[in-house]
Amino acid sequence: MKLENSVIIITGASSGIGEATALKLAKHGAKVVLTARREDRLEKLKKKIEDEGGKALVVTGDVTKKEDFETIVSKTLETFDTINVIINNAGLMPLSYVEKLKTDEWNTMIDVNIKGVLNGVSAVLPTLIKNKGGHIVNISSTAAYQYFPGGAVYCATKAAVKMFSEGLRKELAPKYGINVTSIEPGAVSTELTETITDQDILDKFSDMMNMTTLESEDIAEAILYALTQPARVNINDIHVLPSEQQ
Repeated sequence: MKLENSVIIITGASSGIGEATALKLAKHGAKVVLTARREDRLEKLKKKIEDEGGKALVVTGDVTKKEDFETIVSKTLETFDTINVIINNAGLMPLSYVEKLKTDEWNTMIDVNIKGVLNGVSAVLPTLIKNKGGHIVNISSTAAYQYFPGGAVYCATKAAVKMFSEGLRKELAPKYGINVTSIEPGAVSTELTETITDQDILDKFSDMMNMTTLESEDIAEAILYALTQPARVNINDIHVLPSEQQ
């Protein structure tokens, strides 16, 4: 895909991987649609992109609300006339041991990490089918493959995203020319760990802090690679780990 003038919706764009990806893709000529709940952060990112000669649109929204995605899509089409890519990046990781029964956090992870992806795909798919092409990028995790302490529910949500991505690819790529990629990072330095409330988990994370983790820009680079392949090439999965991670 040629990124120049392509229209790309990025969820969770107010920080971390979403922010880094928006900056990188805009520098390559994409028109980026920035969505998250923190409008002030999105507006600052929009200004930075435009100051560097890029094009960006801010549409605030909650990925767990189908009606918010309908607004995101309608405003994108109103502004840019089409949609070529969605990057379902929004996610939460409030890790906890199952015995703590933090069921509200479990449900929130399911709503954001799984339902948020489903909402995003369902919102943009009619346009991608109409265009007979496009790309869906879902941010999964190495947690889709391997359990880690306190990650029973989180790992389950990311495994669901990975399998959903594979199902999408098999259904959409041959019939409509819509490529699908699952991005699966290991430890990345983002705000993701700030949602953890289980002190036992936080204590364990102190060991991980001694490792040199990935940066958000590393994942943005992986997304760029997947998007810029020829239409005949589908990058199914990109598995990215810090060099020091076991």
